[in-house]
Amino acid sequence: MTARLSDIAAQAGVSEATVSRVLNGKPGVSATTRQSVLAALDVLGYERPVRLRQRSAGLVGLITPELENPIFPAFAQVIGQALTRQGYTPVLATQTPGGSTEDELTEMLVDRGVAGIIFVSGLHADTSADMQRYEQLRGQGVPFVLINGFSDKVQAPFVSPDDRAAIRLAVTHLAALGHQRIGLALGPKRFVPVQRKIEGFLHSMQDQLGLGREAAQELIQHSLYTLEGGQAAAGALLARGCTAVVCASDMMALGAIRAARQQGLDVPREVSVVGFDDSPLIAFTDPPLTTIRQPVTAMGQAAVRALLEEVGGTPAPHSEFVFHPELVVRGSTASVPKPVRVPGQGGFTATDGSRSGTDGDRSASADAGSA
Repeated sequence: MTARLSDIAAQAGVSEATVSRVLNGKPGVSATTRQSVLAALDVLGYERPVRLRQRSAGLVGLITPELENPIFPAFAQVIGQALTRQGYTPVLATQTPGGSTEDELTEMLVDRGVAGIIFVSGLHADTSADMQRYEQLRGQGVPFVLINGFSDKVQAPFVSPDDRAAIRLAVTHLAALGHQRIGLALGPKRFVPVQRKIEGFLHSMQDQLGLGREAAQELIQHSLYTLEGGQAAAGALLARGCTAVVCASDMMALGAIRAARQQGLDVPREVSVVGFDDSPLIAFTDPPLTTIRQPVTAMGQAAVRALLEEVGGTPAPHSEFVFHPELVVRGSTASVPKPVRVPGQGGFTATDGSRSGTDGDRSASADAGSA
């Protein structure tokens, strides 16, 4: 394969002239920059010039649960680039249905002598999983960092978004638009990020709409983190009268939009949908998705820094680094349809012909304490 200077330069974060100097063995390049260029060659699959085929600074494993959800390739890209710039070669290991498990992938990486491992949304996020596996890994002298999920049983650096704050942002946004029946679609309850999102939802529904925990619990629907899972969860929430659905992933949100359309409901005119992640290309869906942006770049870079501190013999704090999410408002949320009185009738019908009610045209603030 013929190496393109522009590709190597972009991967290593240096100029093409610097790449040329490294490949031709010219002076004037620092050891760190030289190693970054060599690591970029490895990542892109190019062969090193014979005179440069020396052992790299080391391999670092990255384990993800899948790659179908675009948030995981996004993490892989950020982490891979950060490692390469520090002279390390990332080794991506992905679980597949019926394929290798996290434990098997971990064993494979350890056997290959990786300097450390970064886990993204792994078993550390599952409260039903045995956390002893991570202590055994530490006992083997392999540093690791865990992204998305937390367990006080594991002594390691954790990197997470603030899931409670994320849902609070979404509920506050929807309540400001006049929505009273706000549903939450998310994954299985045994996962730590799910439990935190539920906590944020229950508190927000109480603070914003005066809805008690028991009533708010009825607006929570568990499913799978897939488009089909989001469609099933949203279908159930719409059947309970929800005019807005907050989803725990962008993929689930796309399924929620599909569920609304299958019921003949327009998004956002009749149903509002909020996603979570702000995955690549999600701004170009129809309609463009309002979502909670997970700070992938900051989280990925923090994970790499923490891991390399461990590798370098200066252990990072064995605690959780929490990053604040951001609400990105696009085209999938709008004000709740306002009912108008039908002359000669006691009830109300929505101006767009959607849902009807009989309780009067009350403002969001007037309904806040009785939703």
